[in-house]
Amino acid sequence: MAKTPDYSKKILKILSEKPVVAVSDIHTRIDAQNDDKKAVYAATRSLKALADGGYVEAISSIGDQSYARLTKAGKQKAHSAIIDADTALVSHNWDGKWRIILLDMPESRKNERESLRYILKKANFVCLKNSAWVSPFPYEHLFTNIKKDLGLTTELTIIVTDTIDEVSHQELLKVFGGK
Repeated sequence: MAKTPDYSKKILKILSEKPVVAVSDIHTRIDAQNDDKKAVYAATRSLKALADGGYVEAISSIGDQSYARLTKAGKQKAHSAIIDADTALVSHNWDGKWRIILLDMPESRKNERESLRYILKKANFVCLKNSAWVSPFPYEHLFTNIKKDLGLTTELTIIVTDTIDEVSHQELLKVFGGK
């Protein structure tokens, strides 16, 4: 039995590539990937569901062309989808550097904080102390983009280092399977 395509993830990927995308371009890309006219209908329903969920917003139409873009929540969902993807290409060969993420978000932004913690866990980061996360995997570019997209100038700090105290280093090696 063939797996049903996840149009929501495909739409999130398409919308994450540009600030604004014509809805017709989304349909064209979905249809080209599937060569199936039913795909356009399914994509339309998925786009509406994403909009209803607050992940996508419609932009004013120009002529007969409608445009869409990701909301802040949509950007988080798109980043999460990238991490969940089976095709995500992140090297698991350790380059000797530790990625440390410091996350300091106030209680008033609890939902965003929880979303970021979820993404950190999916990216194989380990929580050291409340708001300090560490991983040997090169996800710093993803978190740099998240920081930029969500405007987390002071709430998210990204550190890449090859130096860490020896005791912590040995413990982290155990956690990550002796990288």
